[in-house]
Amino acid sequence: MIVRSQPSIKDILLTINGSILPRITGRLILIAIVSVIAIFAAQEHPGIFARISAIPFTLIGIALSVFMSFRNNACYARWWEGRKLWGDIIIASRSFARQAATLPHEDKDYLLRGLCAFSAGLAARLRGASEPEAIKPWCDIGLAPNEPNPTNTVLDQIGRYCLKLMHDKKIEAIHYSVLDHQLAILANSQGGCERIASTPVPFSYSLLLHRTALIFCLTLPFALAGSLDWWTLLPVLLVAYTFFGLDALGHQLEDPFGLEPNALPLYAMTRTIEREMLALLGHQQLPAPLDPHNHILH
Repeated sequence: MIVRSQPSIKDILLTINGSILPRITGRLILIAIVSVIAIFAAQEHPGIFARISAIPFTLIGIALSVFMSFRNNACYARWWEGRKLWGDIIIASRSFARQAATLPHEDKDYLLRGLCAFSAGLAARLRGASEPEAIKPWCDIGLAPNEPNPTNTVLDQIGRYCLKLMHDKKIEAIHYSVLDHQLAILANSQGGCERIASTPVPFSYSLLLHRTALIFCLTLPFALAGSLDWWTLLPVLLVAYTFFGLDALGHQLEDPFGLEPNALPLYAMTRTIEREMLALLGHQQLPAPLDPHNHILH
């Protein structure tokens, strides 16, 4: 996730890190080359280009802007929902830890380290990394080689342990129900994250906008070259930067759990849970919080 203050004039003009520009440079170069060809062609055959009107491009551009805003809103909604789900995970972990504070240290250690294992496993699962490797430093639950959902197994083991505490009379039934309620929130949050990760924006919808934006930007220079000559490059590249930039930004927001600069900082949020759980267990040496590097928080 990009962490920056409101951009200044200097940032607007010079900032590359955190900008979408590196992602679309190749397409902008292509549009610039096509624009130069259109300008030379207009200089050689001015009569033909004088007949090309820019009015249809104005109408198409307005329609394309509207549809692209719909797609970007849908992608941002996925990103924001993912952030809310991880916020629920952090809140539920804190609540569970607070409600387990009166347990004996060995029981509390098992449960809170289990929460760390759950968050680490979920982050690995959403990013296609190894869940068992992420879980192993926190607890050893004896995962089967073909375990389909190790993160859920961790949550299941925590639930079983809470049930055992009730059977052993270490907690009352109402205390168990309170702990189980927080585990249900964690399970619902995991399911919501998996739903987002496994259900992309419909491909046909994205492909339609990709093609339309590309064709629009490739043909726009031929409508402007006859009247603007070399000034054609300015509006064409500005329009291309806007359309291609919004397209690339929407693509990054579509997968809020990925590794792109605008993705959610899963590892930083996981580290927050780890630090707080270990602090409640009385650890003095806590892992350092993750800070942004070059304005990007991973």
